[in-house]
Amino acid sequence: MSDDAHWPRAILHVDMDAFYASVEQRDDPSLRGRPVIVGGTAGRGVVAAASYEAREFGIRSAMPVRQALERCPQAICVRPRMAHYAAVSAKIFDIFSEFTPQVEGLSLDEAFLDVTASQTLLGDPLQIALAIKDKIRETLQLNASVGVAPNKLIAKIASDLNKPNGLCVIKSESITSMLDPLSIRRLPGLGRKKGDEVIAARLETFAALRSAPEASLRALFGKGWREWRQRAAGLDDRPVQPERDEKSISNERTFATDLSDVSLIRAELYTLADKVASRLRSKALQARCIGIKLRQHDFTTITRQMTLAPPTDESRIVVETVQRLLGEWLREHPHARLRLLGVAASDLLPQIQGDLFQSTQRSADSRLDEALDDIRQKFGSLAVARASVIPMPQGPKQAPDDGSQ
Repeated sequence: MSDDAHWPRAILHVDMDAFYASVEQRDDPSLRGRPVIVGGTAGRGVVAAASYEAREFGIRSAMPVRQALERCPQAICVRPRMAHYAAVSAKIFDIFSEFTPQVEGLSLDEAFLDVTASQTLLGDPLQIALAIKDKIRETLQLNASVGVAPNKLIAKIASDLNKPNGLCVIKSESITSMLDPLSIRRLPGLGRKKGDEVIAARLETFAALRSAPEASLRALFGKGWREWRQRAAGLDDRPVQPERDEKSISNERTFATDLSDVSLIRAELYTLADKVASRLRSKALQARCIGIKLRQHDFTTITRQMTLAPPTDESRIVVETVQRLLGEWLREHPHARLRLLGVAASDLLPQIQGDLFQSTQRSADSRLDEALDDIRQKFGSLAVARASVIPMPQGPKQAPDDGSQ
């Protein structure tokens, strides 16, 4: 290493390129080089991810699939496989852990890594970033873009500058010269609506926002104006947080045709509840609160929740809680037409071991959950389900998940 290679603080932001779509293209060679949309295969679905070939047509995440197909009729729609993406993500994070224990996951395909302490053994931050990219490519046949910088904010900006398969290093002494000419749209956290307001105020670049008078910034950001000036200057002292607690686990579905059959609504919602409970167990978590989300045909959205004591990860209890919440709402809305259903588990705690007298004889429900989880692990999430949560066969065809978290 050169004398100035060791950074006082070295942060990487690793962002997998078009992750869901890239996994699908990797697994199915016929999709490579073609515009791929991961998301709804029916008119009401939304785009969860788009390959770079599809992005050339202006297709982006959260866009309605119908609109995406108008822009690119030849695009191939693929149903999301969230469990599969999670499994691939776990392998990616295993690779991260080979380089540093300081890993802060932001999503399945994105993480901050603090490699400051890794430099002595593994080389300068550029060498570490290249090694991570190479390991992901060799092991998983996927591309990652990496930003290298003295803080999280700059690292995140850097990872987006040379996509796909990009690598960008921004040192402390070059932060201002690198950021100043960039569009303010690249400032993380600004949002599309606020970005429109900032640009309308003729603050179109980082330099313009950084040097804007206080009165202009107050008009745009109120009491938080100083923070945005600092962000435009590239200042950020947030630490990488390797063990952030998960706040909730949820699953929801949008349907191609409004659901009005009560038995079908129940079956679909119970299926989501069973999946949420399974995900709780896979993460060794229990929930003290279970909630449902119902979106009616007119887009009115209703949420209901219930606190549990003790907390649980058992499918039976989660399903029974959802059953009660749904039943109470349906009594007041017997002719409801629903376009989206969702289940969420929140107020999460680490799994609690049973007491000494119960540890050798778990409940029949816990043993059944464990058996079903084992079968799904070996043969896929659709291999087996509880009879009480199997959807009715005459139900309308559904679009894939558009809100799993």
